[in-house]
This record gives sequence, structure tokens and C-alpha cells, in this order.
Amino acid sequence: MNKVIFGVLVSFILSCTAYAQDRLDMASVIEKQRQELIQKEEILKKETERLKMLKQEVEEGIVKYSDLLKQIDSSLVKAEEIGNKRLKHVAKAYEAMQPEDAASRLSGLDSSIAVPILLKMNSKKAGLVIGMMDTEKATLLTKNLAKIKK
Repeated sequence: MNKVIFGVLVSFILSCTAYAQDRLDMASVIEKQRQELIQKEEILKKETERLKMLKQEVEEGIVKYSDLLKQIDSSLVKAEEIGNKRLKHVAKAYEAMQPEDAASRLSGLDSSIAVPILLKMNSKKAGLVIGMMDTEKATLLTKNLAKIKK
């Protein structure tokens, strides 16, 4: 019986050793996976930081260019205001002239210049000036005046 008990004990010890070895192998695999997860987590943290920095740079760029666009828009508005003031001044000068003189001078101008001047003039005076022009030029200016969208 001693041999049987000894055999059973050896068998038991071997199975316990195999079980312990399996547990150690599983623990080793789990530890390896844990280390890989830690590395991946570090990579993700670094990538997240990089993306945050890029996002901040983009947002700063957007603010910078938005401010620049506002400055450009403001400058354009000021330039347009100055142009309108000058155009009003020229229109007043033409209004002050005799209709015959204004007609002859406006007839010599390109339509792209004459039409805005006529638009800034008092409508009665502009009508008198157009009435003094030769028919062809008056027709051309009238067509261009009609095309203008306010």
C-alpha cells in the first residue's frame, strides 16, 4: 500500500506542480498584457497632448485671422466711405454747373464714371443734364442707370 499511496502522492504533487506552472504562465501572460496596456496608454496620453496643442494652435490661428478679416472689412468700409464722399463732392460740382456744361463734360466720361456721378446728383438736375446730352450718350447712360441695383 505504501507504493500506492506514494504513487498517488507523486501524481498529486505533479498535478499540483502543473497547475501551479499553468497559473504562473497565466500570470506571466497577464503581466505582459498589462505592460502592453501601460505602453499603449502612454502613447495615447502623448497623442492626446499633441492633439490638444494642435487644437490650440488652430484656435489661435482662427482668432488671428478673424481679427485680420475684421480689420480688412473695416478698412474697406472706410475706403468706400471716402470714395462716396469724393463722389458726392464731384456730383455737387456738376450740379453747380450749367446743365449744358455738365452735359458736355459728363458725355466725355466713361459710363462707369458718369453713372455714379449722376446717381449722386439731385434727380431734377441730373435729368436736365441728361436732357442736354446727345441722344446716343443719353440713351447709353440711361440704360446703365436702369441696370444699377441699389
